[in-house]
Formats: sequence, structure tokens, C-alpha cells
Amino acid sequence: MHRRNFLSGAAVAATGVGLAAPAIAQSRIEWDMVTSWPTGSPGVDDSARRIARRITDLSGGRLVINVHGAGEITPAFGVFDAVSQGVAQIYHSVPAYWISKNKAIGLFGSFPFGLTAPEQMGWMYHGGGQELYDRIYGQFGLKGFIAGNSGPQWFGWFRNEIHTVDDLRGLRIRTTGFAGEMLRRAGAAVVTLPGGEVFQALQAGTIDAAEFIGPWNDFAFGFHQVAKNFYAPGYGEPSSAEEIVMNAAAHDALPEDLQQIIRTVAMSASEETTTGYDLNHAKALKVLTTEHGVVARMVPEEIQKHLASATEEMVRELLDDSDPVVREVMASYASFRNITAEYAAYSYGGQMNARSFAFPEA
Repeated sequence: MHRRNFLSGAAVAATGVGLAAPAIAQSRIEWDMVTSWPTGSPGVDDSARRIARRITDLSGGRLVINVHGAGEITPAFGVFDAVSQGVAQIYHSVPAYWISKNKAIGLFGSFPFGLTAPEQMGWMYHGGGQELYDRIYGQFGLKGFIAGNSGPQWFGWFRNEIHTVDDLRGLRIRTTGFAGEMLRRAGAAVVTLPGGEVFQALQAGTIDAAEFIGPWNDFAFGFHQVAKNFYAPGYGEPSSAEEIVMNAAAHDALPEDLQQIIRTVAMSASEETTTGYDLNHAKALKVLTTEHGVVARMVPEEIQKHLASATEEMVRELLDDSDPVVREVMASYASFRNITAEYAAYSYGGQMNARSFAFPEA
């Protein structure tokens, strides 16, 4: 951590008409934010830099966050360890990347056929998710907050159409987290790569298909130049939370008001980032399909049912995991998901099914 102290106000020598004015000390703290994203990546890098700028501004420059893209200080998948070990003070990434640390961590990011973005935020704020998140991350010397969501992800980019489960068997596909485990159980050969390496692998043919985020981000990475079949929905990630995670000692050393600024910025980013993805994904998909020959396709029902069965098996295994923390997090997540899913059939689900009849094309 870099700390620089500045003195504002100079002591004025007494001249017989008054005492010298006291010096007022102001502390300036500088943190390095490392991210899992190449600099300039739409959505993810934008969000990281907006969060850093907002913390800096709201603190009046007392806490300055300097952002570093993937590879500048640490590799994309190295940010968790870098912050845990104090190499940097804060990172921006996604929980899905850290299931090798503890399987339960993945549930704070995304889970197949699981929580939508608003539901994910609801679980964190109102369903006990934040407390469980704190307990697990605390084991690694970390303190974090969910700070955005890319919303429903897509199933991925495929060179050839897929029709049956047999078309997935042996297919080399890039994805991450529990989505990867779901596809492995369907026979796919899952490859985990940072976002900045996916295009080269797809272009070189070392992978056959790729899932990253959705139309906005994927368009910028150029996946449409190699594969034209773009499948939805992304059953593996019905939402994908982004997070800012701090070195716990660095966080705890901050004054209370700076801690509250970070928490509040994370909460505001959750709403702003998520709604930004929804709009920009919609705009990008129209460009991809009308100007670049991309065909948006729905995943065949046979594949959907097979993946749902694989997910049910995963849930049962996590509920019976040898680690009591994994069991507790899975039970909390599943309970929240089931109650909100039941209600959604009457609320959001009902509205989505009905509203296509009401609005003419503008």
C-alpha cells in the first residue's frame, strides 16, 4: 500500500497579534486495483474503472484507486492470490473463477438454472448471502462486495449447429465455473481461459466453441469473425455477478467513512452495471444479426433437459458435500432460488410472456 501524507495549511508565525494557525494533516491513501480484464474491455473494464473513479471522487481524493488491467501487475486469474497476499489492495473479477479455492464461492457468482441478476442481489442483501460470502472470503484474508452483474449470459459461439447432446460430446468449449462442470457432465471437453485469450484459441481451432459473456462483450472480442452460430439461453449462467474484493487488513485499516463509501459504491454499481449490460447486449445483438451474418439460435430442448438433469445432480452433491460450509451455502442459495422462482411465474415470468402482444414496433 502506498501512503502519502500531505500537510494543508501552513503555520503562520506569530506577529504579536495572534497565535500561529495549527497545521491540518490530511491523509491520502493509494490502492492498486488489479482486474481479470484486458484494458478497454466493454462492460467489465468499464465497470472496474467507474468504481475506482467513484471511490476516489466520493472520498475527496483521500482514497485513490489506480486500475491495472490483466497482465499489468498480475495475470487475469492471479488477482485473488495477489490481493490475498497484499501484492495489491483490491481486485475486480467474478466469483466463478475461484471455485478451486472453495466450491461454495462459485455460488456467489452464478449457478446453472439458478438466480437471475435481481435475485442474486436479493440473496446477497436479504437472504444471508453476504454473511456467508464474508465468512468464506475471510478465510483468505479478503473482504468483498458484489458490484454488478452481466445478466443472463449466452450459451456460446459455435462453428457448427448443435441439435442433440451427442453434438456436445468431445466438443472443446471455453467456459468457467459451475457452467463448466455442467457441460463436462454432458460430455464436453471444457477449456478455461481468460477472456483476452479466447479469440486466439477460437481462431486457431484449439477450441471448437466459446462462451464468454454476451453480445456486447463478445462482439468487441470478435468471436463473430470465427463462429456464426450464437446460442441462447446460457443455462450455465442465468446471471454472472462481478465483485470488488479487498485485502481484509487494508480494508479494516480504513476509517469507517471510507469503508462505507466502498460499500455504497459497490451497491450502486450493482444496479448501474447490470442495467447497462441489458441495454448494450440488446443493441449489440441487433448489429451482429443484421450486419455480420450471425444467426441467433435457441438451444434445442433435448440439450436443455439433459443439462437440467446434470444440474440437479450437481445440487444434490453439493447439498451432501463433505465441507459443511459448502452444504450451508448451497442450501441457502437453493432455498432462495426456489421461493423466488415460484413467485416469478406470476410476476416477471408472466409479464415477459404477455407483454409481446402490447407494444407495436417503434
